[in-house]
Amino acid sequence: MIGQTLGNRYELLARVGGGGMALVYKARDNLLNRYVAVKVLRQQFVHDDDFVRRFRREAQAAASLSHPNIVSIYDVGQEEDTHYIVMEFVDGANLNEIIRERAPLQTDEAVKIASQICDALDHAHLNQIIHRDIKPHNILIGYNGRVKVTDFGIARAATSSTITQTGSVVGSVHYFSPEHAKGVATGEKSDIYSLGIVLYQMLTGRLPFLGESPISVALKHLQEPFEQPRKVNPHIPQSVENVILRAMRKNPQERYASAAQMLSDLETCLQPQRLNEPPVHFGSDDDPESDKTRVIPAIRPDMRNTIEAPAIKGGAAEERWDNRGLEDKPRRRWVLPTVLGIMAAVLIGVLVWAVIALKGSLTPPDVMVPSVIHMKLDEARAKLESVGLKVEEPPLYEVNKEVEPNTVLKQSKQDIKVKEGSLITLTVSKAPDLPPMPGLKGLTLEESSSKLEELGVNPDNIRPKEVFDDSEPGTVLDQKPAEGDPFDPENDAITLTVSKGKEEIDMPNLIGKTEAEARAELEKNNLKLKDDKVITEPSYMAEKGKVFKQFPAEPNEKVPPGTEVTLYVSSGYPPDAKEPTWNVTVSPAQEGQQSTIKIVVSDAKGDNRDYWDAPRKISQTTTFPVTLVLGPGKDGTIIVYRDGKEIARTPVPYEDMPADATDAAGGTDATTDASGSDQPPAGDGGQTDGQTGGQGNGQ
Repeated sequence: MIGQTLGNRYELLARVGGGGMALVYKARDNLLNRYVAVKVLRQQFVHDDDFVRRFRREAQAAASLSHPNIVSIYDVGQEEDTHYIVMEFVDGANLNEIIRERAPLQTDEAVKIASQICDALDHAHLNQIIHRDIKPHNILIGYNGRVKVTDFGIARAATSSTITQTGSVVGSVHYFSPEHAKGVATGEKSDIYSLGIVLYQMLTGRLPFLGESPISVALKHLQEPFEQPRKVNPHIPQSVENVILRAMRKNPQERYASAAQMLSDLETCLQPQRLNEPPVHFGSDDDPESDKTRVIPAIRPDMRNTIEAPAIKGGAAEERWDNRGLEDKPRRRWVLPTVLGIMAAVLIGVLVWAVIALKGSLTPPDVMVPSVIHMKLDEARAKLESVGLKVEEPPLYEVNKEVEPNTVLKQSKQDIKVKEGSLITLTVSKAPDLPPMPGLKGLTLEESSSKLEELGVNPDNIRPKEVFDDSEPGTVLDQKPAEGDPFDPENDAITLTVSKGKEEIDMPNLIGKTEAEARAELEKNNLKLKDDKVITEPSYMAEKGKVFKQFPAEPNEKVPPGTEVTLYVSSGYPPDAKEPTWNVTVSPAQEGQQSTIKIVVSDAKGDNRDYWDAPRKISQTTTFPVTLVLGPGKDGTIIVYRDGKEIARTPVPYEDMPADATDAAGGTDATTDASGSDQPPAGDGGQTDGQTGGQGNGQ
């Protein structure tokens, strides 16, 4: 069937498994673009109407289960003579393969697997579904470690004839519970017994019961004890062995009361205080004959005469059998048949009378079937039971978006009289099967949004959440719901955690700050001082103790938090620096009226820099001292602006300054006169309508 497409949707790609009743294929769901598993009923059963009907009913029942440890059933269909069930595809191996390759498993791994199986069984039992075929072949383990129980309902759908034909009894007899082997009704505790055997096999690498035939194995389940796990594998803790012993009791009453109780025991059995607890003890263990098969003794040769001819005291027996006695006794062979005939006639008459007399009392009364449509399932069940009717379990489920889940949509009988105790089949609504959330990690936000919109997600429900990360900006780092979780494309909000690139901050301006101020600024901005030291060297750019250079970034450049910064702190001006002070005399444009004065200087500290932080206001002739820093090859210039216009430009050559002009307080006292009315500036002397002159030290 590989290459065939079922339901114009499921393309069969490869066969991945199979059993006596069905074959399993890996397939692609072309509608939702995902891989699924398709179980196809074998051809020899497609004409067994009873089997097909129960097969579909049980598949629908299994589809009602929604649990992370149960393989989800997506669809049930039929195409001509092909009946199939579509279910979740688990990428991994079954537990039987893992046991065959690695058994005995580590205790914590085996307990973890058993706990997930137990959780799945508890969910199924709460929904009135018994698996009845728990075995390693039906336990799938994905590569992510998630355990999935499969084949819910299929074993219950088999008729007695198909069990014989498919050989499923043979395949599962090693995991049968004693009550299953007897052929009596099985319940939740039968699944618990089978899970106990699976845990036994995981921890020991062997089955508790083996035999030459299925019948001999079934008899051992009923009659014989099994070898205790710790005798096979001494590394098993006593607390874990106690779980196995309780789950595998032949008497169902001595097993766990429910899968939830067994799960609770599994969750604590590896706690340190429990590892060496005493072996579990059962009351029936005190009766040595309670679990043993009683054997009828064989007939010995020396007993034959006693059985065939018992002795009679006084020789009466001998007298009865001598020739003379037989001849003297009259023959009355008609008496016994006559008596027996009369007794039989009387007995038959009594039975006929009893049947006629009791017929009325044995026939159940008629009851009216009430309508339970639009009721919740629990309410409908209670109402039908209140009039003496029963609900067929499990109910049938039908997808209906317009009706709240678990609401009765249809019932098999309504507003008619039926016998008390009759079964009523209910069809109940359920929510649509939700698709699994696709994996979006590593994609861009744009790619993720497109993929979600193809599944029907409203763009308004896609909510990006930006965080700093080393990944490329726009890369999806996390998602909610997680990959594989079921979600509603029409209603669920989807949160995508998206990278906005590496975190960056603005490099602060440290130029002109003291070392202490610079350190404090670095710490405030989550930056570091490289090697916790600074580089001190002479500089024309800053006075002693001030930062004149920072590396590796200039102020306001973007850097990541934690960047290491190197500081260069001035140890003072170089030895050959000169610091002459030049007195600049400036007059207002008109005496008595206010003018705005700005002085711009160029020297070794920089070109065309404002000498003051803000212009000065004068209304009379004023002299301002201007100190320059000069160096070899770097002369100075003083430019005076009045009301925005240049009125004087005075060069201050380095060579013309005396060698001792290095003290800002007592250096060269030269004068630049920039008084008078607005006139174009003079060249090389700064001549204006006033006088500009320069005088050296001592003038």
